[in-house]
Amino acid sequence: MRVIFMGTPEYASTILTDLIAAEGITVVAVYTQPDKPVGRKKIVTPSPVKKVAQSQQIKLYQPARLRDEKVISELQRIACDVIVVAAYGHILPDTILEHAPCINLHASILPRYRGASPIQQSLLNGDAYSGVTAMLMDEGLDTGAILKIARVAIADDDMAASLFHKLTQCASQLTLEVLRTFHTLTPVPQDDTQASYCTKITKAEGEVNFDDARELYNKYRAYTPWPGLFLASGLKLKAMQLHETTSTNAAGVILSVTPAYVVIGCRRGSIKLFRVQPASKKELLVYDYINGKRLHVEDTLT
Repeated sequence: MRVIFMGTPEYASTILTDLIAAEGITVVAVYTQPDKPVGRKKIVTPSPVKKVAQSQQIKLYQPARLRDEKVISELQRIACDVIVVAAYGHILPDTILEHAPCINLHASILPRYRGASPIQQSLLNGDAYSGVTAMLMDEGLDTGAILKIARVAIADDDMAASLFHKLTQCASQLTLEVLRTFHTLTPVPQDDTQASYCTKITKAEGEVNFDDARELYNKYRAYTPWPGLFLASGLKLKAMQLHETTSTNAAGVILSVTPAYVVIGCRRGSIKLFRVQPASKKELLVYDYINGKRLHVEDTLT
């Protein structure tokens, strides 16, 4: 089977690596996003997918726009049986969708969480399960007919990084299963009445308060490492655990202090806070921070 692969981040590079190693599959071309500036120093950096393609000497394409006639014409000259797409970052136009069946691996149980941040959305909502959906692509945003779904349990302590790892392994296995049984699968249209969407996460979403302990903890799971959690004062909440969810407290009140952590009350529930980082300063134990600020039990963390 001849495959054109389209993807960009680590999630996609793992799928690509396993495709390359699979018996009976030949990756004939790889499409990925152009190199982009990364970090504070804005160092132009290749995508993880590009690194894999180059290491295996696979023909690589990095178009800025897929809809350019030259790009489309070039792709149409590549003979393939299927196009596999995983977190590529472009919606494919009809002219590419018609070239070969296009299979997308989306990190949610569709039609829930169509869009850019399904892993974080699962954690924000406190879901017990997530998964990966293999679908036939159309011109919509994650709206194609479903080929197969693989489900993954979400542990209470799963963070974005650990759930990302689980779903990456799941997606890689699912890709191979779908390709090997493709001609036996019956695509099932999505129920659009059950659809939900998640947008690209912004820095502003990391600002939190002490209203609800479970909601706060789920934001910590979803938004670590980026955008991270911070109070209106700029104080970053770097490490925490959910303590309990039933008590009623003043928002941000210090309930107890130990050298390892401080229990902070929310209007509903409380959290154990371990580490913080004041604006423009180094990260430190919350115990050291409150001592420096001369804060005690019944004072408010702001």
